[in-house]
Amino acid sequence: MVRSDRFLLPVDHKTRLIQRLGSHRWALPLCVNLAQSYLVLAMWAWRFGRVADSGQRVAVSLGPIGERHGTGGRRQRGFALGSLATRSSQAEEGGGLTQAGGSLRVSSKYLAYLVPLGAVGFALLVATIMLLALDASPIEGFRALFRGAFGSTDALIETSLKATPLLFVGVGITIAFRANVINIGGEGQMVAGGLLSTMAALWLPDMSAFIMLPTVLIMGFVGGAIWGFIPGYLKAYFGVNEILSTIMLNVVAVQLMNYLLRQPLIDPAEIERGTRIPQTERLQEGADLPLMFGSDRLHIGPLLAVLAAIAAYILLWRTPLGYRLRAVGQNPDASRYAGIPVKRTITLALTLSGALCGLAGAVLVFGSEGHRMVTDGSTAGFTGSAGFNGIVAALFGGLHPIFTIPASFLFGGLLVGGLSLQRAVQVPSALILALNGLVVIFVVSTDRYRQRLRDQDARRAALQTVESEPAGDRGGGDEP
Repeated sequence: MVRSDRFLLPVDHKTRLIQRLGSHRWALPLCVNLAQSYLVLAMWAWRFGRVADSGQRVAVSLGPIGERHGTGGRRQRGFALGSLATRSSQAEEGGGLTQAGGSLRVSSKYLAYLVPLGAVGFALLVATIMLLALDASPIEGFRALFRGAFGSTDALIETSLKATPLLFVGVGITIAFRANVINIGGEGQMVAGGLLSTMAALWLPDMSAFIMLPTVLIMGFVGGAIWGFIPGYLKAYFGVNEILSTIMLNVVAVQLMNYLLRQPLIDPAEIERGTRIPQTERLQEGADLPLMFGSDRLHIGPLLAVLAAIAAYILLWRTPLGYRLRAVGQNPDASRYAGIPVKRTITLALTLSGALCGLAGAVLVFGSEGHRMVTDGSTAGFTGSAGFNGIVAALFGGLHPIFTIPASFLFGGLLVGGLSLQRAVQVPSALILALNGLVVIFVVSTDRYRQRLRDQDARRAALQTVESEPAGDRGGGDEP
């Protein structure tokens, strides 16, 4: 076969690709403009975030603790240390942060949300080039993607159902990340929650939905909490890396699921038929998630996920416990000096994170069409990779529970619409996986800049607190 010296492609393929690109002359200028816009946004995000300083992190962690919950000398030491660190950092920066004024605050706020949108746009740009290379129409493909995800009532229902586990996991990941612990074990925690809730539905006697439904959901919550407590305890008290421990626990959960669904929990009918598909029998009807709006598919799972996101927001920003979680995430050493139980807080963060992931597993089981737990032997066979995709939804939502709601819905729509894109333009299924992977890569790659923007806003708030109130005027009650 004759090959091109430059592209290492068959000549006829090379000619076809050039002709195809030539018929879409708008593609190259559009690609260049979008790439330039994305790079400019990333550069400005880095510029606005590069003033990070450890002293200001101390101020963020200690100043409000002294104001709200410190006691006696500990309160004064904590606030004094925070004030000193903040003023030293301000002197080193030469007042540059103050000079920026209100306009910088607005820029940081909106850039924090424009950067991930630019990442998604850049991923779609690369997907456009891939579609052109495959001799497919990008316009037709993206139109099919949008219609498949949002173009009808049925499409919106499927997108909502796909987004539900992403939202549960994303909110759980947000809680862990705010405490500066990384939970990669969402897959295993979903499996643990699904297994424990399934065993409750199988072994408990038949009961009314009023009792049975809350029971299985609580069991899912507890199962995920147990699977999250293990790496949290190992991290806090033995210094075990939580990334490694959560990944290994994913494997343990999968093998446990495979054993249980092939042996003690397998449907007796599968044994009689000799097929031995790893699934349970039909679970009792009292545990089925109620349907909404007269639909035969849409259950209350999406509503529960939204309520969980709202509850997580209240926990993180409206309670002393949430403040301690965020303070430990900002600076564990300073938090320990201020009297916060750092080890218990880290353990609790991963426990709560795992609990929400386990709740996602329970919703998957009792909201499924077959109303049974089934797998193909892999984690994705049960979870649909929601444990990993939920991390992307959390990052796309800025590690904020409320903003994770639209982020999960958008990413769920991308997963659902990808199948419509594949059918419409007849492209390989690998392209859909590549498109999802591109979104993941570009969104994750921008999270560092967004974190710097969030740190900048937190430092500005700490500076305003220090300048407005002297240390001696601060009061506070005992720490709860």
